[in-house]
Amino acid sequence: MKIIYPICCGVDVHKKTIVATIATTDSNNITSYQMKTFSTFNSDIYAFRDWLSAHSCFDVCMESTGKYWIPIFNILEESMNVILTHPKYVRAIKGKKTDKKDSKWIADLFKHDMVRSSFIPPKDIRSLRELGRYRAKLVSMKSSEKNRYQNCMTVSNISLASVLSDPFGKTASGIMEHLLSSKVFDSEYCKTLIKKSARKKTELIIESIQGYSIETDQRFKMNEALTHMRFLDNMILRTEAELFVRIQPYYNMIELISELPGISQLSAALIVSEIGTDMTIFESSKHLTSWAGLTPANNESAGKKKSVRISKAGQFLKPLLVQCALASIRHKKEPYFTNKYAQIKKRRGHKKAIIAIARMMLTSIYHMITTGEHFNPSDYEEFQNPMPKRVVMNEKSAFAFLEEQGYDISAITKVM
Repeated sequence: MKIIYPICCGVDVHKKTIVATIATTDSNNITSYQMKTFSTFNSDIYAFRDWLSAHSCFDVCMESTGKYWIPIFNILEESMNVILTHPKYVRAIKGKKTDKKDSKWIADLFKHDMVRSSFIPPKDIRSLRELGRYRAKLVSMKSSEKNRYQNCMTVSNISLASVLSDPFGKTASGIMEHLLSSKVFDSEYCKTLIKKSARKKTELIIESIQGYSIETDQRFKMNEALTHMRFLDNMILRTEAELFVRIQPYYNMIELISELPGISQLSAALIVSEIGTDMTIFESSKHLTSWAGLTPANNESAGKKKSVRISKAGQFLKPLLVQCALASIRHKKEPYFTNKYAQIKKRRGHKKAIIAIARMMLTSIYHMITTGEHFNPSDYEEFQNPMPKRVVMNEKSAFAFLEEQGYDISAITKVM
């Protein structure tokens, strides 16, 4: 096999140690190996970098182990070509696995360029990604706290969630604040707290809270949950503000992506923080959608197709795009994705249709970033204003049509 990297290094990363193997291949295709173990302290990581430089090794491959690879990558990336790969692509033979053998095996695969590299965006995009993912975690924490709050409402015989579409809207929040702060239930005062369209359900709302009983433990939990949710709201706002401050150099791209129906500027900023703005890293739009976990898998053996479900990739990007897809199919001013969704849903169902729309949106984003063009799909006019299908009639359909119109076709004779 052809040697692509004559001098390269395979690195097996752990929490406390780094096991590295430099593979040097001479003109006769004979490879010699040098192994060394370093600690993960900064001084030893710098010593590792100097050791690589002393052996003229500037191509390094290491497997992604938790977060332990990041400090090493941060130090090496400025002066070396560092390839990060998923452990499943460099897994050693079972039963013959040690740290030194692992690093040697990584070096052997890498020197033949048989390692699939992971996408690591530039440093400025990585900082945006950290903020975007931190925001996602904060939103998840808030959702968990909302669930605990609703559990307390259920335990306290309060059924507002069964009547109101949003148990945390203005109406529900006002009523709950009254129930938590006062010891006596005032139904007339509660009616004044009901807002806008919820007034149609006034009697149901009052009935859903009559006979409630908030115990002291539930009252304490609900008050603490509300305090925590307000605190999380403040944290989310500050994180979003910091994200928009840092993303200013890419603001033109944010405005371009937000032209897509269902994508706000915040969603566009979060998408850019995940995929960056350099689309040359991805071979095609299909590669990008596969990386995001929006493409059906290939799983075929002996002519039999097994599960073709989408993969678990895109842990942060995929849920975001699905949310954007759900918003796009409800977009009233721009019904392009709405119509696409309705067409696919008839054949494949809701879930597959939403994934298909998310995939279309990411494909559009790929081409918009690559070309700088505005959102204008090639089939837009044809899809929005479909031409009536031309019906070609044969003898059978012609006779059927005449019968429908009340003609007696038995008297018709064919002229040869």
